[in-house]
Amino acid sequence: GVSVGGLPDGIVDTDMIAADAVTDAKQNLSGAAKAWVNFNGTGTVAIRTSFNIASITDNGTGDYTLTFTTAMTDANYAVVGMTAESGNPNRAMAQRTDSTIVNTSVRVGTFSTSGDVVADLAHNSVVVFR
Repeated sequence: GVSVGGLPDGIVDTDMIAADAVTDAKQNLSGAAKAWVNFNGTGTVAIRTSFNIASITDNGTGDYTLTFTTAMTDANYAVVGMTAESGNPNRAMAQRTDSTIVNTSVRVGTFSTSGDVVADLAHNSVVVFR
């Protein structure tokens, strides 16, 4: 059947929004985000809010490692990221592939698109799909 909101029964329930939902069998649905984070990348790096992100390591200017609380099943995941800085639209984020891609963490970088220079930025969001 179809539940309120038009989604098939069982797609979204209280198990899906529990803190340990990443280990729930329903989390293995194709297209569901397996991890996400919103963090401050300036000064002392800090997670604002997240799902399945245990910690962030500041590897240097504009270089961060996001460690998953529960590892991905393999390293074949997709990463979507965005960054912003007030008054400067020429900023970008990308998955860093200059290091080994692993299932326990993802490494991302933030930079200025004018000159391709790494930069610490205050508003960063990353979503991981598997």
